[in-house]
Amino acid sequence: MKYGVIGGSGLYQMEELEQVEEIKIETPFGDPSDLLIRGKLCGKEIIFLPRHGRGHRLLPSEINYRANIWAMKSLGVTHLVSVSAVGSLKEEIAPGHIVIPDQFYDRTKDRPSTFFGDGIVAHVQFGNPVCGDLCNGLETAVKASGVSYHRGGSYVCMEGPLFSTKAESNFYRQIGASVIGMTNLQEAKLAREAELCFGTIALSTDYDCWHDEEVTLEAVLKVMAQNVGNSKIILKSLVENYTPDTSCGHQNALEFAIVTDRSMIPEATKEKLKPITGKYLD
Repeated sequence: MKYGVIGGSGLYQMEELEQVEEIKIETPFGDPSDLLIRGKLCGKEIIFLPRHGRGHRLLPSEINYRANIWAMKSLGVTHLVSVSAVGSLKEEIAPGHIVIPDQFYDRTKDRPSTFFGDGIVAHVQFGNPVCGDLCNGLETAVKASGVSYHRGGSYVCMEGPLFSTKAESNFYRQIGASVIGMTNLQEAKLAREAELCFGTIALSTDYDCWHDEEVTLEAVLKVMAQNVGNSKIILKSLVENYTPDTSCGHQNALEFAIVTDRSMIPEATKEKLKPITGKYLD
């Protein structure tokens, strides 16, 4: 088992890492968001990547999600935790609370969300988009931190970079969504195709605009500073105490998903996807 952590707004580094090494990865899909950071936390290897790049240079729509996940997979990551700032769509999810969502609703446009194409077709199951066992580990870690949290719920992934209109915010509330953000859906989809166990720590920073006040960056940043500190405590507790149950099946998500005749898959495509599909196509 090897952990990967993708940090969101505010979480650009993990100071607790020891034996730190920066790694530049070239992928067939272009450059990842930044150099990947390899280090040790509680004696276990961690790969960390700030999704917006250090200095927060990348819009949600500019993030190269495929390169990020391909890079994680190529470095041997098996369990991926995505940390994300979100707006709350429910009164009970107050700013500062943490949500461990188990569903996603896609409101993005034109973002590549699959490794497949170029002569290979795969249809991967995604009805349950997170790893329940990893989320159990996250819940245990959140409980130990003492932070108020909510298990389960739907994460609406919007395009951004603008926040919602009130009409949109109220619509998402009507369909029962819990939180809204701009990044996690593509990570969840690509993690499943890469056969990674995936879970999200969604850090509530505001009530979106349904709560009668506009979302202001000033208010978001104030709560975010507290959230980022909590997320580091939670990640350390997860790494220190979580023992995975490999019966979740996500390590074999592609076993029956590739439908293309193996003899017709281009060699260049096989090579491009080797870290992901190699065990099925070699």
